[in-house]
Amino acid sequence: MNLSTPDLTQHPPRSPRVRLGGYAILPRMLDKGRAELVGKNGEYHYACPNDQQFLQFAGVDPDALKKEIAAGKGDGELLEWIKANAKQKRTAPEIEAWSNWQDRRGPDNPDGREYFNEIHSKVAPGRTDIVAWADLLDMDDFASYGGKV
Repeated sequence: MNLSTPDLTQHPPRSPRVRLGGYAILPRMLDKGRAELVGKNGEYHYACPNDQQFLQFAGVDPDALKKEIAAGKGDGELLEWIKANAKQKRTAPEIEAWSNWQDRRGPDNPDGREYFNEIHSKVAPGRTDIVAWADLLDMDDFASYGGKV
């Protein structure tokens, strides 16, 4: 295993709020991709619906990106590859606005709301501050690895 490959059976990937090149979600997705390649992804999945938010916004093919991840590239190299290969050439203000929206984005359809509520009620039913997907993922990651919510 590469030293930069996280073992997601032992700890969670980075928060969806962590930025790389201004992009939210991207560092978490890279963690999951690296871990999946070596069978250490646990219950996490690369290119899941949350990752699709980034992939669609940037216009990046998940299989092509996974090949770059498999080549052992670091975060900075992957960001440069994304900038060169993204179908959507986004400006810094667009990326910032999108990332800030991702931090606040909640479920936008009945199925998403049902899934969100199911996880929320199992992990921290008394928490009223869990309103966005980023809140839910951070809380679930914390609780899944022994944290008390």
